[in-house]
Amino acid sequence: MRAVVTRDAGGPEVLAIEELPDPAPGPGEVLLDVAAIGVNRADILQRQGNYPPPPGASPILGLECSGRISSLGPGVEGFTPGDEVCALLTGGAYAEKVVVPTGQVLPKPDGVTLVEAAALPEVVCTVWSNVFMLAGLRPGEILLVHGGASGIGTTAIQLGVAAGARVVVTVGSAAKAERCLALGAETAINYHDEDFVDVVRRTTDGHGADVILDIIGAAYLSRNIAALAVEGRLVVIGLQGGRRGELDLGALMTKRGAVLATTLRSRPLEEKAAIVGSVVDTIWPLVADGHLRPVVDRVLPLSEVAEAHRVVEAGEHVGKVLLTTS
Repeated sequence: MRAVVTRDAGGPEVLAIEELPDPAPGPGEVLLDVAAIGVNRADILQRQGNYPPPPGASPILGLECSGRISSLGPGVEGFTPGDEVCALLTGGAYAEKVVVPTGQVLPKPDGVTLVEAAALPEVVCTVWSNVFMLAGLRPGEILLVHGGASGIGTTAIQLGVAAGARVVVTVGSAAKAERCLALGAETAINYHDEDFVDVVRRTTDGHGADVILDIIGAAYLSRNIAALAVEGRLVVIGLQGGRRGELDLGALMTKRGAVLATTLRSRPLEEKAAIVGSVVDTIWPLVADGHLRPVVDRVLPLSEVAEAHRVVEAGEHVGKVLLTTS
């Protein structure tokens, strides 16, 4: 099979395509012929040498893909060769074939193409597990999403609106603000021009954000606490603004707030399977009826993987950048 390899840490130029042996599914696994791959910021970090794969995971980049099942490992039931699916991975998506535990395989939802389906597993599982399963977003609450035009952000907007929440986002340009508003966000804050704490307070009549989904980390920690509503929940899922920050516990206690921090990639198989099963039951019907649509910025061939990384690293995209194997 063709696969993308990174011989050294560095810029997009370190990515190369080589021929590697085809993988074989073990017990409880299926082998996919990959159709399309979602490019995530975690892939950029791994390429740079800042996000090594968990022990036992494939060193090949890629946390989500879509494709067709080509063969089944021992003991696998409920799947048939030829099934069109998408998958949440611990690694290995940047290839023509990948092995996946069955608990991380999702049927392709109705209403999207097989290529579009590659844009869904990582972002939907991330948003659903954090905003809803963990933070418990409720109808009528205020959801603040940092990076509203990202794959995570565009998904969180749509799911928040579908759940009856009011969604506020931060973005880096007027064009991205317009796209987020079109998806259903109530307010889009250009962080270059406005302080999100002030805008959130003003637009919510001082209430603040009940749930904040944060990809920045340390640089936004104190301001996120300031933006929280009483009994608000801050969920940190990214560290683009650093790992270490100062937390005013007094301010957090006054808010009776909670700071939650999670990762998805390193969770045990059974936890990932539980999230995936909940997504299929709860979110796939929203895809089928049009309440959630994958926002795809561009689709590039696998041979242009370096360009895909350049686009994502520069933040030039809205939604997802996909790679295709054909």
